[in-house]
Amino acid sequence: MEKKEFNKLVKAAETKKLTAKEKAKAPGEYLDLKCGFTHYEMKDGGDASKPPVILVHGYSTPYFLYDAVFEGLVAEGYRVIRYDLLGRGLSERVKSKYDAEAFAVQLKELADALIPNEKFIAFGTSMGGSIVAAFAAKYPGRLEKVVLYAPAGMDNFKPPIYMKLATVPVIGKRIFSAVIIRSSLGRAGEELLHADEAKKDDYIRKMAYTMQYKGYINGTYQSLKNTILATKKDTKFYKKMAKQNIPTLVIWGTEDKTMPIYQLDRMVKVLKDAEFVIFEGSSHIFLYDEGERTVAHTLPFLEEE
Repeated sequence: MEKKEFNKLVKAAETKKLTAKEKAKAPGEYLDLKCGFTHYEMKDGGDASKPPVILVHGYSTPYFLYDAVFEGLVAEGYRVIRYDLLGRGLSERVKSKYDAEAFAVQLKELADALIPNEKFIAFGTSMGGSIVAAFAAKYPGRLEKVVLYAPAGMDNFKPPIYMKLATVPVIGKRIFSAVIIRSSLGRAGEELLHADEAKKDDYIRKMAYTMQYKGYINGTYQSLKNTILATKKDTKFYKKMAKQNIPTLVIWGTEDKTMPIYQLDRMVKVLKDAEFVIFEGSSHIFLYDEGERTVAHTLPFLEEE
């Protein structure tokens, strides 16, 4: 992407309100949940014998992160739901701590509205892993299986300096607000190790589109403090999930710079019965970068009795 276009996308951040008129332009649908209006897409692959699937994205990239996985699962007959977390994508920018429990409530309300009384398979990538674990801990008995892609939430995570700076009282939020848009868009391109330039540019443009709506910076700031860095609390959620013996698959890339794979050492101890798959040469967002590979390694787990 040319520097001129990149800078223009950065400058457009937080310049619009997510009004009814803006929502009407967007693909997908909306639900007015108690926790806040939620942007989602639901597609039925037609095989009623298979449990429904809900895809929970991570810290900054909204539901398009699951493009390949979403379509791949639908093609296999699954009824699949993907949605934008509150505070990002095209979902409401609410006043919230944006911690794992708050996101778990959103997931609960979404599931109750779209697939009431049904058990489902939950996918969580990055911060979405912490959210799925919090959901399992708060609402036991609802999950059929769990799939985790490079999940956040382990208490051996060593946050980089830029994350630590964001938590410094008063000046931390100012520093975060000044750099988050440029750094997020820049890192997005760097994490796509196997994509051509056209695909990288498309990814950056899609991210920037949702960043233009006011409230994105606050939502990601609060999520960093109260979910990404709340690793002791999040690890406890994983431990509670493990006690429920929910079949779980974890996939992690060896070249992950955002949620480094060293955390796998801790997760193996926390989720003792989980199935672990290592993607050699893959980045943090392999589910988008290598969609076919991701689906191919996930489907056998879903089909296991």
